[in-house]
Amino acid sequence: MAEGVKPRVKAPKSASAGEVVTIKTLISHPMESGQRKDKDGNKIPRSIINRFTCDFNGQNVIDVTLEAAISTNPYFEFEATVPEAGEFKFTWYDDDGSVYEDTKAVSIA
Repeated sequence: MAEGVKPRVKAPKSASAGEVVTIKTLISHPMESGQRKDKDGNKIPRSIINRFTCDFNGQNVIDVTLEAAISTNPYFEFEATVPEAGEFKFTWYDDDGSVYEDTKAVSIA
């Protein structure tokens, strides 16, 4: 697991049934492209978050494939409909095989 990787999510705790809400996510990650060299001239290995997904109660909301050109600390903001009370599950997949997850419960107001 990459050192210092930390996901952050901002999502509402409650919504009306059928309401469209805005969700913001950011993951602290260096996103090394594999093209840079260290001070000794050695190539720094590629290390990126290569996929991000969000599901609500097991149904996919968003599925993004990332490439090496994405900047450090990838940020996503998107809208999702909240049809019922439930849980958003956020998952980031790292090149090194690590998987980072976060969840946010949403109640119906």
